[in-house]
Amino acid sequence: MSYIKHRSDESMEDYLETILLLSKKNGNVRSIDIANELNFTKASVSVAMKSLREKGYITMADTGHITLTDIGLKRAENVLERHTLLSNWLIKLGVSEETAIEDACRIEHDISEETFNALKKHCM
Repeated sequence: MSYIKHRSDESMEDYLETILLLSKKNGNVRSIDIANELNFTKASVSVAMKSLREKGYITMADTGHITLTDIGLKRAENVLERHTLLSNWLIKLGVSEETAIEDACRIEHDISEETFNALKKHCM
């Protein structure tokens, strides 16, 4: 049985990962912070935040601060773990850091859980 993620799932995961990283870096996260980090328009980010809210991945305070819900945090941490492990592995293989980070961002969405766990076990 094969599982193919839709581009919207990849985009959602990228947003969740960005929210997690920005919250670790800055504490508070607003849509403008995400737009600046990803080089997206505020309008695009606003649409995405609405979708993430509707799916239960984030909450937004009246002040505009965005917080990951438990389910959003779990998903974001999973993506970040994949990204970090894949980036580090590719760098150890001799891939330049810039390319490794870009490739890891693409791979992290498509690699199966089975393959990722095997790779993770091998790298540890």
